Amino acid sequence: MTEEETQKMVNEFQAYQQQLQSLLIQKENLKLSEMEIDKATEELNSTQQKTAYKITGSIMINKSVEELKKELQENKEAVGVRLKSLEKTEEKINNKLKELQEKLEKVMK
Repeated sequence: MTEEETQKMVNEFQAYQQQLQSLLIQKENLKLSEMEIDKATEELNSTQQKTAYKITGSIMINKSVEELKKELQENKEAVGVRLKSLEKTEEKINNKLKELQEKLEKVMK
């Protein structure tokens, strides 16, 4: 294998590492969103009120607690789908990194 091909593999390896790092940040942000949704749902479940306020942009909107719970559940499902998608992508990137690492280790010997 030529030095140029080896350098190309190293560059590809680094690009996959950067993709993985970006993906992990996205995943962590989604997990935080999921925790916030859970906390909001918990608060709505414990209230005796029939309505609550939702912040939308720069205004607050009065909505029924049941409607807010439904919205939160839908948001949680969407976050869950996105998390699963990111986990699949993470697995693919990790596999590609392992494959490239093995090839690079063979070349470097």
